[in-house]
Amino acid sequence: MNKWPLEVGRIAISRAGRDAGRKMLVVQELDADFVCVADGRHRQMARPKKKRRSHLKPTAHVDMALRERLLRHEAVADYEVRASLSHEEG
Repeated sequence: MNKWPLEVGRIAISRAGRDAGRKMLVVQELDADFVCVADGRHRQMARPKKKRRSHLKPTAHVDMALRERLLRHEAVADYEVRASLSHEEG
């Protein structure tokens, strides 16, 4: 069991698939099994990837500014996602 929940705004590391090892930002929770993630480069905000929660390892970092904007359904640019992922240290 993971210490941190996979919530909107949380940074996670992909465990499976061709994107394994990459940092991703959770941009939407779909249901109990799936979330949508983006990294701003390979997976852009215009077309986030549907990913199983079990294929992601959550980190301690949540970008609260992006989280609030995503929850209000405001546009978030790819460069903002990339900046958030580059500042995460986990």
